[in-house]
Amino acid sequence: YILQTSVYPHEHESLKELRELTANHPWGGMAIPADEGQFLMLLLKLIKAKKTIEIGVFTGYSLLCTALALPPDGQAIGIEMNRESYDLGRPIIEKAGVAHKIDFREGIALPLLDEMIQNEEMHNSFDFAFIDADKINALNYHERLLSLVKVGGLICYDNTLWSGSVAKPPDATMPERMRQIRNYTIELNKALAADKRIEISQLPI
Repeated sequence: YILQTSVYPHEHESLKELRELTANHPWGGMAIPADEGQFLMLLLKLIKAKKTIEIGVFTGYSLLCTALALPPDGQAIGIEMNRESYDLGRPIIEKAGVAHKIDFREGIALPLLDEMIQNEEMHNSFDFAFIDADKINALNYHERLLSLVKVGGLICYDNTLWSGSVAKPPDATMPERMRQIRNYTIELNKALAADKRIEISQLPI
């Protein structure tokens, strides 16, 4: 109902094209859903973001959402280990006319973040960060992003409920990989909830 009523009628044609392309990918479920993309775009516009960073790009749907929401002089850094996935969506991003806003960086995120932190000019320079990457390093990403994102900026973490598994009892039946990521996600949630450096809101989107 939400998608049909409030999301798809407003979805940019390039976002629709990329969403449909990604749906046919073997790992298409890794992409954020359209309602989440719409919400992120609203947040970006509300805070008047100009400089953003994204960890975990996949085919680029969320990165395209960001680029479309940024002003003409905005910049979105996207970090992704697998350029092949991003290259699937890149022609659509270019067709949308926002490729000039995107600084795609291929590689492992932690070393790339550490490299940014070594440049003092990048401290407190980002308005917004979006993390949709490996859960093992989520807390490592968090600590580094606190140096890069300015006070008053937003850091958004995807998958903090991990299909609802975080709310299930420890002895609940689930695939082993889901259990492993569930445990990492619970640790992230506990740490964020206890972190006095941030204000938090956790949404079941």
